[in-house]
Amino acid sequence: MSASIQARLKLARDDFTLDVDLQLPGRGISALFGHSGSGKTSCLRCLAGLERAASAYIEVNGEVWEDSARGFFLAPHKRPVGYVFQEASLFPHLSVRGNLEFGWRRVAPEARKISQEHACQLLGIGHLLARKPATLSGGEAQRIGIARALLSSPRLLLMDEPLAALDSARKREILPYLERLHDELDIPLIYVSHAQDEVARLADHLVLLEQGRALASGPIGQTLARLDLSLAQGEDAGVVLEGVVVGHDPHYGLFDLRLPGSEGPLLRIAHPKLHVGSTLRLKVQARDVSLALTADTASSILNRLPVRVRECRAADNPAHVLVSLEANGNALLARITRYSAEQLGVQPGQRLWAQIKSVALLG
Repeated sequence: MSASIQARLKLARDDFTLDVDLQLPGRGISALFGHSGSGKTSCLRCLAGLERAASAYIEVNGEVWEDSARGFFLAPHKRPVGYVFQEASLFPHLSVRGNLEFGWRRVAPEARKISQEHACQLLGIGHLLARKPATLSGGEAQRIGIARALLSSPRLLLMDEPLAALDSARKREILPYLERLHDELDIPLIYVSHAQDEVARLADHLVLLEQGRALASGPIGQTLARLDLSLAQGEDAGVVLEGVVVGHDPHYGLFDLRLPGSEGPLLRIAHPKLHVGSTLRLKVQARDVSLALTADTASSILNRLPVRVRECRAADNPAHVLVSLEANGNALLARITRYSAEQLGVQPGQRLWAQIKSVALLG
């Protein structure tokens, strides 16, 4: 049986109802995304057992934690969950080492999945062990909070907007450490955020929540490209692509990136230093994709991909349209003028060339 997380939850309050049926991958990072009040934190609290839904079924990689139909409820302290909040909430009277040992000592030696040394190495906090929380920056404190959660040897890691209380510099400091957790640990992580840039950089799977309902759930690349969702609207709309670096042109400082399923044209990325064989994640903004009937090489645009039109819809601006594209199984979005769409005769199934003006390297 493949690893998966199932969460069917119905929770009613005076002014809010949560009603979701989530099927999430049992590995990697799943992001719960939506505006404040959409139900993101309520989902996490139900998963952790901190809030009891009237109707609930929760199963994590084959282990049932809650089944209201059978009257079964695993108490919060018995759920193997690591929970990271917006604030690190460290014990002020303990050193960093004491904070880390608090959770670690509560796990039986034979059940420990990660050592203190490994947690310190993953989060880059080895030099902070003798410090007290009052002397730490916000980013340092949050990294220690994450390490403390890991040392409880969880089977599921929950993060509730862990970067929301940090300024942009501290966010940039901590994001690479979250990526390391994704790359080096086999612990599923559910990440709550209302910041699309964080989600694009970290998540494998995306759930869009609105007013207590899941409007969409699926792989991030496909979900961001859905024209029926609000994610495709606005100036920041775009898709996430992952590829492997397969070549390097040292004369021009360009790296060749091959996308999954693609044996044809490569993306070329200008970057001072990348390693051949490494996997990269990119964001391509819809506004940075133009369309053409032919592969026009007489242009300064470096990247062109053959694409097929999947769908075309009106944008939030009446002068624009959004075009959903498929490039050898990879989703793209283009935001073009309605005039251009009519001149090109854009319609589903049409073969075109996507001209990508720029890409943003994530991480």
